[in-house]
Order: sequence, then C-alpha cells, then structure tokens
Amino acid sequence: MSSIHRRTLLGVSAVAVAGTLAGCAESQRTTTAPGGTATSGTAGAEASAVDTFIFAGSSDPVMLDPAMASDGETFRIARQIYEGLVTVEPGTTDLAPLLATEWSSSDDGLSHTFTLKEGVTFHDGTPFNAAAVETNFERWANWTGINQNENITYYYGKLFHGYRNPEDGNAPGIYDRCETNGDHEVTIHLNAPFASFVDAMTLPAFSMQSPSAMAQYNADNTEGTVDDPRFSEYATAHPTGTGPFTFVSWDRGQQVVLERYEDYHGEKARIRRAIVRIISDARARTQELQAGNIHGYDLVAPADIQVLKDAGFQVPNRPAFNILYLGINQNVNPALQDVRVRQALNHAIDKDAVISQSLPEGSIPAIEYMPDTVNGYNPDVTRFDYDPDRARALLAEAGQSNLTLRFAYPTGVSRPYMPTPEDTFVAIRAQFEAVGITVEPVTARWSPDYLDMVQGDAGIDSRDVHFLGWTGDYNDPDNFVGVFFGAQSNEWGFDNPEIFTALTQARQLATASEQETRYAEINEMIAEFVPGVPIAHPAPSLALAASVSGYRPSPVQDEVWNTITISE
Repeated sequence: MSSIHRRTLLGVSAVAVAGTLAGCAESQRTTTAPGGTATSGTAGAEASAVDTFIFAGSSDPVMLDPAMASDGETFRIARQIYEGLVTVEPGTTDLAPLLATEWSSSDDGLSHTFTLKEGVTFHDGTPFNAAAVETNFERWANWTGINQNENITYYYGKLFHGYRNPEDGNAPGIYDRCETNGDHEVTIHLNAPFASFVDAMTLPAFSMQSPSAMAQYNADNTEGTVDDPRFSEYATAHPTGTGPFTFVSWDRGQQVVLERYEDYHGEKARIRRAIVRIISDARARTQELQAGNIHGYDLVAPADIQVLKDAGFQVPNRPAFNILYLGINQNVNPALQDVRVRQALNHAIDKDAVISQSLPEGSIPAIEYMPDTVNGYNPDVTRFDYDPDRARALLAEAGQSNLTLRFAYPTGVSRPYMPTPEDTFVAIRAQFEAVGITVEPVTARWSPDYLDMVQGDAGIDSRDVHFLGWTGDYNDPDNFVGVFFGAQSNEWGFDNPEIFTALTQARQLATASEQETRYAEINEMIAEFVPGVPIAHPAPSLALAASVSGYRPSPVQDEVWNTITISE
C-alpha cells in the first residue's frame, strides 16, 4: 500500500493547546452559569471557573443521529457526542487522527486501512473496536426503503453514490465491505475509487455510533414505530458515541443538555456541562449574550458585530469556506428549463448590493459553487454579471417578460452562509422586480420543513427558486460541486449526464494535479449550464463572552468544546 498517512495522538495533543482562543488552567469548578444552580466538580488545575457553557443555537437540531442529518445545528451537537475515525487539525482543514491512530490507502484507491485507538468505549460502555466500525459501515450500506431518501441519509447517498440494495432509481453504492483484522484494524474495501474517502470520514455523518444502543433503541426504525426514522427513540433520546460529552436531555424548542464523559479517551472536557439553548431570533441571541444569560452564539448579524466588539465581547470570524446560492428548480416550471431564463436570473442579481444589505463584512461575491481555496477552482469561468438590461432582453427573447417565480426562503433561522435570510430575500426580490419578474414568497421554518420542501419528494412542485448554501465539510471539490450536481436530485430537477459523468470520473482521479485540471473544466461546464446563481461566500462570525477561553473557530465548524474554560 502507498499514500500512507501516519500521525501520532501526541501530535494532536500538542495542537490542542494552541487553539485560536487560548485555553486556561482549571481546577475545582463552581457552576454559576446563567439559569443554573451551584454545583461543584473536579477537573484538576488551579483557578475556579464556571462549570457550565451555554451556547445559543439558531434552531433545534433535526434529531441526534448524525448519519441521518445534513444540518449544522444537528452537527454542532453531534460533534460533542460522537467521533469519527479521523478529524481535522483545529482551525484548519488538515487531516488528523481521532478514533484511528493511522491509516493507509492502496495505490488503486479501492482499499483504506485504519489502525484503531485502543481502550476506547462508547458512552454506554460498549467497546469501540473493529467490529463496531464494521457495524456502522454495514448499517449505512444496507439502508432500504425510506432510509434511501436523499433528505434522510443525504451524505451517505451523495458520497457513496447509492446503497447495497438500491431502490426507487438509486444506484448501487461504491462501498463493498469492511474487513476486520483483530480488534484494532479495519480495511474498508470499495468497488470504485473515491479519491477523498479518508477526508470524507471527518464528516459527523460518518461518526461511529454504539452498536448496542442503535440496536436497543431501534435506530433504523426497523419496527416502524414512527413514520420518519430520523425520529426514532435512538435519534431523539439515546444518542450514544465516544465523544467528550454524553447526552442528558432534549427539551424540543428549548435546549439540549450534555455532560462531560468522565471516561473519555482523549482530553477530558474542562467544563462539566454544556447546554445549547434554542433561540431562533437573531436579535434575541444578541440580547441574551449582552445580558449574561449565554456565553456565546453563532451567526452574528452584520449590524451587531461592531456593537458587540465595542462592548468588550469577542467576535472571531471563521474563514469563509462556504457558498450561498439561489437554487433554480427545473422539475416543473418549463420557463426555468430555458437556459436564457436562468441566465437572466443571474444578470438580474447585483451581488455586491446583496452583500452590503444582508451579509457580514468580509463576504465576497461568488462566481462558482466553491471557494477559491478549493482544488479545481476556476477563476475564468463564464460569468453572467449584473446587467438588468441584459436580463430583460433575455426574458423577452425567451417569451418570459411576465415571468412569475415562487421564491422560497427559510424563516426563524440563521445559517453560516445565510445569517439573515429574510434580508437577503428582500434584496433579491427588489432586483427581480426591477427587471419585470413577479415574486411570490414561499416561506417555511428551517427544520425540518424548509429542508423537506427544498430537498424532499413532496417539495418538488412547491417552489421555483430557493435559497440554500453549504459550508464545506472538508477541502475537496467533490464536497461542493459533487454534492450539488453529481446526480439528479429533487433540489435542482435537471438531468445532465455529461456533468454527472464528469463529476463521477473526476473524484476517482489519483492525483491532486489531475483533479485540479478536471474540476476546473467541470466548473466551466456548470457555469455554462447555469443551474442556479452562486451569490456569495459569507464570512461567518461568532460572539463569545470575554470570560470564554479555548473556543477554536473552524472553517468546517469542527468545534469541539472539551477545550473551553470560563472564568468567573
């Protein structure tokens, strides 16, 4: 085997003390956090500190089984409970060991061998070993029925390109089998190359979950106790991983409570408890931080950044590793199947104005569906820059001067690529109306209604254009354009075998240089086809109390809270 990646756990520990917001020493802690009662816990250093970290999420998680999730609020909590075979170095997109201490890949890209860390247990006491890895891979590959729906098992379907027993037009997946060699080594065999397979294993969707807990609490809804497997007893009340925090409770619409896992195999959490409070209103999140009722929140509204800085709060930025786009649904509306109309929508949007009116400082206009730091970015793609006169002419040429569009956007949510969706909608609606397009708003709460409408079967005929976006999960072009345009989907509704085939072939290329050239060509193919409008790469901001140390912002939001301390 070649392409060997070997890293020691000692190296990860060294990185852990060098976070973006430096950690501090700890000792006997007294919980004086907002809304809590005084308790004590021992964590072993020299200064007293608050023992509960309270973070405000913008919406409920969909549920707590990350294998069936694709939303950031689920993944925020999942990263505290679960771990994968590999992770990324804090603050970067560089691979690092986690449940696997080292790994290697074959020259042909068809097998990947992982050496597993010893002495690790799931929160229910089940040993983490090669058999547990096999159980998880076999679970994903063998999903059937509703579990093959792209809105339920999104990541596995997208990245493994299908399932062992495909249904409803799904293709057979590229996973072949998991070979175990004792308790602490596994080899994953694929039946087609996947150049970024190891990088993909950093995704929360591919976290290791306790085989015992999944079986006991019906994780796959095999008994049909609920209509949607995402809301099984396991996914809502018994999520079980190997991470630094264990699940305590979830009061829907209110908060999720986690506690430190005392038998954690890595750097034990310095706080005893973490609470994610659900505060959907952006202004309310700011007010709660200012009042001292929370210690931090994500997705700071652009207008609040300087106000918070002036008041002494920390407002670190994540590197922009994302894309906000206007998706065009070609499933139903014949007008949108005309490339001239899709070009007109691009020409109608003034991206600089959208950024100034609704996105954070530091956001930049997008010309394609990936950031410029990703391999295969093409700065010379065909562009349809802001030109309202050209937009009107194209609409007239296509016989659509009186075009009406059902424009969908989410309410009551902030996303890293879309901190104020209502404001962004207002900006683009005015621009569309300026070229003669009638806009009919279509709104839905983010989770699960909006995602179901945009990506699910029932939402195909509910909207013509919509906002959505993506924060990259790892540094690979397939994680952007491959996810969006690698196959037919409910979201976009087009059939372009040339693009689909090119993306399938590109992700199997052996070297980064080969991929760079090919993905640059594919980005031009996508630009000419005009599936939507790439709008911007927003710069997401966090807000933290001055008392918080050790929070490490990540471009891929891989932010685990075991390094956080809070001074009194």
